[in-house]
Amino acid sequence: MPVLYLDTPIKFLKGIGERRAEAFERLGISVAQDLLWHLPHRYVDASTVTPLARARVGADVACVGQVVDKGVLPTRKGLRIFHAVLRDQSGTLECAWPGQAFLDRTIEVGQTLLVAGPIRFYHGRQMAPREYLILAGPEDGENTGWQQGKVLPVYPATAGLSHKIIRSLIERHLDALVALSPEILPADLLARFALPTLPNALRAVHRPGSVAEAERGRRRLALDELLDLQVMLGRARHLAKRGRTGIRFEVKKQLTTALKDALPWTLTADQRQAIREITADMTAPERMHRLLMGDVGTGKTVVALFAMLLAIENGYQAAFMAPTELLAEQHQATLSRLLAPLGLAPDLLVGRFAPSEKTAARERLRSGTSRLAIGTHALMQEQVAFQRLGLVVIDEQHRFGVEQRAALIGKGSAPDVLLLTATPIPRSLALTRYGDLDLSVLREKPPGRGLVRTAVRTGGQRERVLGFLESQCRAGKQAYVVLPVIEETEKADLRAATTMATTLRKRWPDLSVGLVHGRLKPEERDQVMESFRAGATAVLVATTVIEVGIDVPNASIMVIEHPERFGLAQLHQLRGRIGRGSDESHCILLSERDSERLRIFASTDDGFRIAELDLEERRQGDLLGERQSGSADLRVARFPEDNDLLSVAREMASDVLDRDPGLDRANHAALKGRAVRRFPRAEALFRVG
Repeated sequence: MPVLYLDTPIKFLKGIGERRAEAFERLGISVAQDLLWHLPHRYVDASTVTPLARARVGADVACVGQVVDKGVLPTRKGLRIFHAVLRDQSGTLECAWPGQAFLDRTIEVGQTLLVAGPIRFYHGRQMAPREYLILAGPEDGENTGWQQGKVLPVYPATAGLSHKIIRSLIERHLDALVALSPEILPADLLARFALPTLPNALRAVHRPGSVAEAERGRRRLALDELLDLQVMLGRARHLAKRGRTGIRFEVKKQLTTALKDALPWTLTADQRQAIREITADMTAPERMHRLLMGDVGTGKTVVALFAMLLAIENGYQAAFMAPTELLAEQHQATLSRLLAPLGLAPDLLVGRFAPSEKTAARERLRSGTSRLAIGTHALMQEQVAFQRLGLVVIDEQHRFGVEQRAALIGKGSAPDVLLLTATPIPRSLALTRYGDLDLSVLREKPPGRGLVRTAVRTGGQRERVLGFLESQCRAGKQAYVVLPVIEETEKADLRAATTMATTLRKRWPDLSVGLVHGRLKPEERDQVMESFRAGATAVLVATTVIEVGIDVPNASIMVIEHPERFGLAQLHQLRGRIGRGSDESHCILLSERDSERLRIFASTDDGFRIAELDLEERRQGDLLGERQSGSADLRVARFPEDNDLLSVAREMASDVLDRDPGLDRANHAALKGRAVRRFPRAEALFRVG
C-alpha cells in the first residue's frame, strides 16, 4: 500500500478511485486532508430511538423502521401529501409529508428510515417528520450499519456519494489520517478551556461515543478555525495600517451643516454616532476603512451623504457605487432631492448610457466638474478617471468582489473607504467576517416610517388574502407577491412566479400585474421595475431579485408564498421592501403549514434579532451568505455558542502577530501553513513582506 500523506489525492485512497473522486470534488474534497475535515453536519443518537408502537400522540420522537408501503394522496384543496408506512418489530407507524410529493421519487419500499417529529392523531397515529434519514436501501436487508445505542454521524452528501458511503470511507481511513494531524496549540490553553487535543477532537467528531463528546470535539475544531481566520484578518489589519497614510480632511462645516439644517427630519442617535465615528476617521492621518451596517430603513444613505459632503467641502470628489442600475438611479433621485437646497447635483454613470452620455460623464469626472458620482460597475472601467477622488462609498458591498472594490478604490490616491451593508448580522459574526474593518451600526429607524404588520396565514386562507390585496390595490396602493421559484417543476411541489403572474392577470384583468425574476434581461427587468416604481403597475409578482435596494413608498402590501423555503434573514430583507412610506403596511406569509419559526419572525421587526435566530437555525453551513473573493466560509464555528472561543482566537492571533507579523518563525510555521490552506486569501497576505 502506498504511503499516505495529508496531500495525497483522494482518488488514491483505498475504496475511492477515479469515479468516486469526481463525486468528492463536488463536495470540495480533493486530497486526504479534505476527507478528514469533511465533518458531520448532524448526528443520529440511536440511544433515544422510540419503538414505533410506543410513539404516543403528543410526543416528539425519533423512530427507525422499514418502509412497507408508500404513496401520494391529493387533498380537496389541491395539496399533495406523501405518505409512507414504517414497520419495526413492535408495530407500524404512518408518516405524512404535506406538500412534498417529490419524496415519492426518493423514498422506496424496503428502505430503512430514521424519522423524527411530533406524533399527532389524524385517522390514527401519524408522524409529521421534521427530518428523515435513509439508513439503508432495500438491498441491504438487516445490514443497515446502525445499531441501538450508537451515535451515527451524518455527512453532507452528493449524487453518487450517499452519507452512508462517506461514513464508511471516513471510518476506514480515520486512524491513519488522524495520526498525520499533530497538535499545534499549547497544552495550557487546551486545559484552560477543557478542550481535547486535535487528534482526539477529530476522532470525537467522526467516531463519537455520545453527542456530548462530539460537541466537545467540534468546539476544539471551531477554535482552530477561528484562530486561522483571526490570523488572516489580523495580518490584513497589520498591512492596512502599515500602508494607510491617506487624506487628512478638515471639518469645515460648510456643506455638512447646510445638509443637517435642510433635512426634513431629525437624525437618529445612531446616525449621529455613526457620523461622529466616520468624521473622526476622515480627519485622522490614516485612511478610513469602515463598514456601516444597518437594518433596512435605518438611514445608511444619509450617513454616507454626510461623509461624501465632508470630502467635497475639502475639495475632493466622492464616488458612490451600487450593484444595479436601478439602485444607482434610485440613489441619484434620493440624493438629488436632499442636495437641491445646497445647490449640488450628483452625476450618474451606468452601463446602459449611450456612448455620447458616457463620454460626457467621464469628462466631467476627469475634469473635476462632477464632485459626486453615482454609478454601477461602470465607475470601475478603465476609461474612467477622477481628478481628485477622496472618498469611495460602496453600497451593498457584499454584492461586489474584493477585486471589483479595489478597482474603484484604485481610481484615487489613497481615498477613504466606506462600505455599506443592509444585511444585519450579530456582532460576533461581524467580527469574523469584517475583522479587518472598523464597524458602525445603525439600529434605530428615522421617524415617519409606517408600521409594518406581519401575519402568518395558511393555504386555506388564500382567497381571503388575495381579496385583501385586491382591495388595497383598488384603493391606490401597490403590492408585491413573492415566490421562491420562477417556473413550476416536477421536482418541487411549489407555486411559481410565472404561473402566479398569469393567474393574477386573468383574475384582475383591469389591474396591471408585472413579473420580474432573475432570468429576465437587465434592460427588461429594469423596465418592469421602473413601471412599478412609477405607479403604473399595481401588483409586482417577483422572486428574490427584489430583496435588496428597491424603494417604492407606495408599496404597502407583500404576500410571500412558501415562506418556509426562505431563511429568516432573507424574509426580513424582503419585508424591508414595504413600510417605506408613512402608511401602515402588511406582510402576509402564506404557508401550507403552521410554523413556530414563522410566528417568531412575525412577532419582531428587529433585523439583528432575526439574524441571530437565523444563525441559530442554520447552524453549520455557509454562515457568511453569498460567497465572494476574499470572504471566509466558517464550516465548524457556531454563534452565539462559540462567542467565548472567538474572543480567545482574536486574543491569541493578536499576541502571535504582534511578536511575529509574518509568522516567519519556525514555531509558527504550522499555524501559518494551516491558515493559508484553510483561507486562500491568507496566502496573498503572507506574501507581502
